[in-house]
Amino acid sequence: MATIAANGAEIPVIGLGTGRLRGDVAVRAVHAALDSGCRHIDTAAKYGNETEVGAAIRSHALPREDVFVTTKVMPAPGGDGRIEFAVEASLERLGLAWVDLLLIHWPHPEMRLAEQVAALCRARRDGLTRHIGVSNFPPRFLDAAVDYATEPLAVHQVERHPYFAQHALAARGRRHGIATVAFCPLGRGALLDEPVVGAIARSHGKTPAQVLLRWHVQQPLNAAVPSSTHPERVAANMDVFDFALSADELAALAALERPDGRVVRGPAGYDWDAVPR
Repeated sequence: MATIAANGAEIPVIGLGTGRLRGDVAVRAVHAALDSGCRHIDTAAKYGNETEVGAAIRSHALPREDVFVTTKVMPAPGGDGRIEFAVEASLERLGLAWVDLLLIHWPHPEMRLAEQVAALCRARRDGLTRHIGVSNFPPRFLDAAVDYATEPLAVHQVERHPYFAQHALAARGRRHGIATVAFCPLGRGALLDEPVVGAIARSHGKTPAQVLLRWHVQQPLNAAVPSSTHPERVAANMDVFDFALSADELAALAALERPDGRVVRGPAGYDWDAVPR
């Protein structure tokens, strides 16, 4: 499995996102992903499926060390330690002693960013996670998090796809040695019906989803965590390393970007232009 290196972490380029997977569906999807060569499983406390995801990882034949497990927690105001409590609860649900990557899911607007980042760094020093990072951080928040961090930040997970490419934000992360991991890498499926995506897919003998994931593979220091409940599609998502998109094809996909391309909104009242506290 191809990986990217970011501040000490080796991150598999294609993973499985589990945000909408629940119950036995989640277990089957994780098993299908691991069977097909996927080694990166992404979950979060907010998804409500850590128990199933952890059970699937533990029951698979692969050694724990061979699976890169990401989870995400939501900070809560009220003093130090809240992130550590959340991480310990996530580990208990997962049935794992540690995760490979721990992310702050969204920065909390009522809690000082320095406190959130300090708690994240303590979680790494305490051995609860091997690597740390953030998710859904506006540009100034990302810069501030790097300044506050006493441990290296490896990942910034954000929505990213040709409708909403976020090239500037990804470049900002790269300046800090931080990889971008894209959730909703297919634009929640809307991009699959774009004629230009279909035309490129036919020219390579690939599916539209594979073309879009190849777009992610060819972005610098970028990984993606697509989600699917269909084992055959999960396996197909891994089959994106035997072709490459040309400069003209990349330009055609770049032309799909649009101002309203975002498909995931933050918590109510989330201000992308806010200044970190």
